[in-house]
Amino acid sequence: MEKGKIDRLFNKLDRDAESTGYHLNPDTPFTRSLVKGLIVNQERYGYQACPCRLASGNQEEDLDIICPCDYRDPDLDRYGTCYCSLYVDEEILKGKKKVKAIPERRDKQQEKNPAPASSGLGYPVWRCRVCGYLCARDNPPGVCPVCKAKKERFEVFVEK
Repeated sequence: MEKGKIDRLFNKLDRDAESTGYHLNPDTPFTRSLVKGLIVNQERYGYQACPCRLASGNQEEDLDIICPCDYRDPDLDRYGTCYCSLYVDEEILKGKKKVKAIPERRDKQQEKNPAPASSGLGYPVWRCRVCGYLCARDNPPGVCPVCKAKKERFEVFVEK
């Protein structure tokens, strides 16, 4: 794979992470291997599925594991790292804590959500599945203003 392609995505992910209060794993060779996996999955499936999970090839089924995945924030809060260790907390970044293997959350999270309630606003309320950002409008934003997740990562949180 072209080194420049990996460099470009690595630098973009690093800028995006730092601008939103997140950090990439400081183990650069390891992190670059994860970035390469994201590129491979983008080319294979048309979306950047987590390189450490099995993607189905069906984007709708895999929305929860498109990087940054739905589990990143809860895993960072509890363990200091996301499942694949692409994103880490401040303590790991500064070397005060080591990255450790963490349990898979995906199977536990696959339960159906209850039907959304009515907002009474005249607009549905959209929720970013990655960071929880909420907005009331006809359609979700093209890109989340908080975490930069794409439009497909939004779900109806409250009906119109």
